[in-house]
Amino acid sequence: MKRSRFSWAVLALGISAAILVAVAVTMDARSRSPVTPVPLNEAWWQQRHESMNARVKKGNVDLIFIGDSITHGWEGGGRQVWKNYYAPRNAVNLGINADQTGHVLWRLDHGNIDGISPKLAVIMIGTNNSDCNTPEQIAAGIKAIVDKLQRKLPETKILLLAIFPRGADNNDHLRQVNTQTNQIIAKLADGKKVFYLDIGPKFLQADGTLGRDVMPDLLHPNTKGYEIWAQAVEPMVAKLMGEK
Repeated sequence: MKRSRFSWAVLALGISAAILVAVAVTMDARSRSPVTPVPLNEAWWQQRHESMNARVKKGNVDLIFIGDSITHGWEGGGRQVWKNYYAPRNAVNLGINADQTGHVLWRLDHGNIDGISPKLAVIMIGTNNSDCNTPEQIAAGIKAIVDKLQRKLPETKILLLAIFPRGADNNDHLRQVNTQTNQIIAKLADGKKVFYLDIGPKFLQADGTLGRDVMPDLLHPNTKGYEIWAQAVEPMVAKLMGEK
C-alpha cells in the first residue's frame, strides 16, 4: 500500500517536530544556570540519592566528600584507599556520577546533610559543567554550594579542592575551562572556615601531561590516582579535623 505525498509530508513534519523538541530539551538542560538546584530524574540517580540520605540519618558522620563521579569513584577504584584513610574517620561519600553544581545544590536541600554536623566537608565539583558553562558560571555554582554548606552546617569546615585536570595536556579545552574556574574559586577561601587546595599538579607530568596510568580515561582516577589524592590532602584533612 502506497502512502500519499500528503501522508509522507505529515510524517516528515512530525519527525522534524520531535527532533526539535528533543534538541530544545537538551539545550535547556545544558544551558541551565549552574546555581539552579535541580535533580536528575533517572531511577539510578534517585536511588543513589536516597541511599546517601539513609546513611546520614544513622548519624556518626565526621567527614563528608561532596562531588560527582570522581568522588563517587571512592567506592570503585578508590575503595581500598577509602577504607585505609576515611572509613576510620566516619566518612560518608556524597558523590554521584554525572552531577553538575545544580544537582549538588538540590541534594543539599533534600536530605544529604540533614541532621549532621561533620567536622569537615571536602568538595570537588564542576568538571561536568565545563562543556556547557563558562568559568565564571561554574565558579558561581561552586560558590553557591559553599554558601549553602556554611548556612546549613555552620560548625563544619570546608576544604574546597580545585577541579582536577582532565584531557591529555594543557591544550585540552575542557582542562582550560577548569583551570580558569580554579583561578576564580581559589578566592572563596577565607582561611577560617573555607580552605582551598589545588592538588592537580600531583596527577601530572612535568610538561603538564596527564598519564593514563593515573587516569585511564583522562578524567577519572584509578586506584593509583585515588592514592595520590588521599596522600596529597592528608595533611590538610588531619589539620582541619583537629587531629594531632
